[in-house]
Amino acid sequence: MMTYKGYTGTVRFDDEAEIFHGEVTGLRDVVTFQGRTVDELKTEFQESIDDYLEFCESRGESPDKPFSGRFLLRVDPALHRKLAELSASEGESLNHWLASRLEEFVSHEG
Repeated sequence: MMTYKGYTGTVRFDDEAEIFHGEVTGLRDVVTFQGRTVDELKTEFQESIDDYLEFCESRGESPDKPFSGRFLLRVDPALHRKLAELSASEGESLNHWLASRLEEFVSHEG
């Protein structure tokens, strides 16, 4: 992953084309970049973000993708039962219990 101005880019290498390609996450639109070298990739990543931010500013739009705070997660029913039992044993709703655990995980990943 790469970061610039608070935005994150994920990168993959295309062995067949011998090129790195990436995508900036968390934006309203799809913003991609590519390069043959690490330096070229970094430059293209930063220029893509700068160009996108300028484009959004000219249109009076926020570049950030809005998040509702809700997402659907499908798990095995047996796991769902175990999680519900664990949260109940701690006197918390499943939603609050899972949100707390996710926050702990993210804070440790840093």
